[in-house]
Amino acid sequence: MNICLLNDSFPPVIDGVANTVMNYGRILTEKHGSNVIVGTPRYPDTDYSIYPYKIVAYPSLDTVRIANGYRTGYLLSVREIDEMAKFGPDIIHTHCPAMSTLMARVLQYQTGAPVVFTYHTKFDVDIAKAVGDGFLKKETLKALVNNISACDEVWVVSEGAGENLRSLGYEGDYRVMVNGVDFARGRADQKAVDEFTKAYDLPGDVPIFLFVGRMMAYKGLPIIIDAMKELHDKGMDFRMVFVGSGDYEGELRQKVSEYGLGGKVILTGPIRDREQLRAIYTRCDLFLFPSTYDTNGIVVREAAACGLASVLIKDSCASEGITHARNGYMIEENSRSMAALLYEVCKDMNALRQVGENAMNEIYISWDDSVKNAYERYGEIREEAKDGTLIKKRKQKSDILIEAAAEVTERFKKIMDIPEKIREEIHSEEEWIIRRKEK
Repeated sequence: MNICLLNDSFPPVIDGVANTVMNYGRILTEKHGSNVIVGTPRYPDTDYSIYPYKIVAYPSLDTVRIANGYRTGYLLSVREIDEMAKFGPDIIHTHCPAMSTLMARVLQYQTGAPVVFTYHTKFDVDIAKAVGDGFLKKETLKALVNNISACDEVWVVSEGAGENLRSLGYEGDYRVMVNGVDFARGRADQKAVDEFTKAYDLPGDVPIFLFVGRMMAYKGLPIIIDAMKELHDKGMDFRMVFVGSGDYEGELRQKVSEYGLGGKVILTGPIRDREQLRAIYTRCDLFLFPSTYDTNGIVVREAAACGLASVLIKDSCASEGITHARNGYMIEENSRSMAALLYEVCKDMNALRQVGENAMNEIYISWDDSVKNAYERYGEIREEAKDGTLIKKRKQKSDILIEAAAEVTERFKKIMDIPEKIREEIHSEEEWIIRRKEK
């Protein structure tokens, strides 16, 4: 199949959805023999030729300061839309409800290919952070939900993600398609663990806790650091390792100093080397992820791949599939609950490690398996589109915009083709004159 993947983030920006698109592209190409093209906003001074599939980087606006480090692409990127349309996609799979899905709909208008959308993130939280909770948020959400509703099939990464999407006004069907992880099942080699973690003070006789992700308050970081203070005040020795960067990092460092935790809390910054990150997971004893924002929490599965159980908020999306004290732990959404649980479970480290083993065996899913499921569904959708059984989506108000954008793109393409035709005619005329002179 020819598969077009679209997302508003891609390296050099690294987040969970960019990681998803990279793994889809790699595995569809290497394991399933698909032709893959990825459309994403262009970042300056970035080499897009290093990937085993084609990257179409379209023009973008610098919105880094107001959009958490992300650039915003142009909808009318005529050359790039033309390039993706000529690719002849069988499936268009968009992973962001904003510009990428608008782009997908323009491509669908030109090619007729069905569009799949995956809902990864509670984007209402990010919108509220950018524009507040007033009228603008409401109208933005309405526009994005209409955009999603126009897609032929909607996937969500968890049941909780689907419920969140419904709460925003989405009324259509959805299918749960769980994301995987790119770590192999099993702990990292001990030599690699020793080599990658020797720079940090991680004693072998104290519990070591870990967080990996963007340093944002809504990831539950205030709960973690306040729980560490409670454990410290009880006289418990431990290490808490934070891997990542983000807006909350400054306040986190301030609290570490204020709480007197300088000797117990380690901030490594971002770690992009996957083997080094795997070694850190392997070295730690328990993964802390008190987030109610994340719809799936790939990091919970990464931890499980390395035999590490997670502490999660009860009834959060990230806690789906977790049984308390069997393959993970549940707490209430506050630091007191976390501190009480950590203090108790660390009394029996052998039992703690057994819960980690259970997590490895029961909740782990590889990207190979995840993308295989997606590839099989792509084939079904393609056949449904061919035989006419694919359910037609009702018209959206934004269809007028999409059709207009597609028509403008077509007109620009014709205009851009004129100089080329003129050059060809001039070149042919020159050749005719030269041959006449030679004769």
